[in-house]
Amino acid sequence: MKKPLTNSDVFKVMEEWAPKSLAYDWDNVGLQVGSHNKTVKKIMITLDVMEEVVDEAIQQNVDLIIAHHPLLFKPLHQVNTDSPHGRIVKKLIENEITVYASHTNLDAAVGGVNDMLSDQLNLTQREVLADTYHESLYKIAIYVPVSHKADVLEALSNQGAGHIGNYSHCSFQTEGTGTFKPLEGSTPYIGSEDEIENVHEVKIETIVEESKLHDVVRAMITSHPYEEPAYDIYPLQNEGKSFGIGRIGELKEHMNLEAFCGRLKRSMGVSHVRATGDLSKKVKKVAVLGGSGEKYIHMAKRKGADVYVTGDMTFHMAQEAWQMGLAVVDAGHYIESIMKTGTKKHLENKLKEIEIITSTVDTDPFKFV
Repeated sequence: MKKPLTNSDVFKVMEEWAPKSLAYDWDNVGLQVGSHNKTVKKIMITLDVMEEVVDEAIQQNVDLIIAHHPLLFKPLHQVNTDSPHGRIVKKLIENEITVYASHTNLDAAVGGVNDMLSDQLNLTQREVLADTYHESLYKIAIYVPVSHKADVLEALSNQGAGHIGNYSHCSFQTEGTGTFKPLEGSTPYIGSEDEIENVHEVKIETIVEESKLHDVVRAMITSHPYEEPAYDIYPLQNEGKSFGIGRIGELKEHMNLEAFCGRLKRSMGVSHVRATGDLSKKVKKVAVLGGSGEKYIHMAKRKGADVYVTGDMTFHMAQEAWQMGLAVVDAGHYIESIMKTGTKKHLENKLKEIEIITSTVDTDPFKFV
């Protein structure tokens, strides 16, 4: 019988896409309220965890809420059920609903929030706006009988080891003689207790990303015939994949800033935006950063952006961008709600046997009147 899907299984899928290591130090991502081990049959995706969203989840018999913005940003010193946060936590616990947040890690992830926004604007020749994380690389060396080298190499590769650019199964192998003496209590695959054994072995060396190291080691141990596999792990100075916040790319053709604002409103489903600069100015190179992105105006300018799309711009920072000659379009923080449909699509591709819905609650606090 197939093992029931648990919250932990869903978390693993999310973290393969948006590893928690990509989050800023100040962020609180991952499990917010609930259990790792509870069985999950229905997931709801939301931008924010507000009381109305929790009520919707209760009505829809949801087991797990996946949110972009963390419910718990700061440590709780008390759970006052008379406060909005306290009421939310109480309802979640009473109804056994788990909450998981994927925030700045989902912003930086490949295919995450900023790529979703860039897709909506049809940006080409896309790159990261500001690098925030470089993944560490490791060399793993395994000593294995020649008869089992193919099995072990395949197990390593299946977990992501030995991937360099567009190549997989990359390794270097050297043959030699391994020696060992099984002691009392051992159950050796080769050899006998208290006798020194000489075995024709191969040393397999391959590269692995830090985020995959644990799974690679586990796969190696499972596939290795020895009771106690011998292996070494070395940190490398080689630079791994870089991840970062925001994206910068190009429109297919030049257009004036006013026309670009119109396109943005239609593609993002917003009724109003705030724009700085000359509305007749031609723009082609576009930087975009979902959420509060004003501190990256200088990076957008340095990278040659004609216009920078973000949210939560303050008066003086908007003036500064204007004086630099960088057009800014403040489309609001709520454009990040695109993550609801994007995350739903990603999870549906990975989790075929589970129902996934998006919250219908509008959590944008602002109304234009």
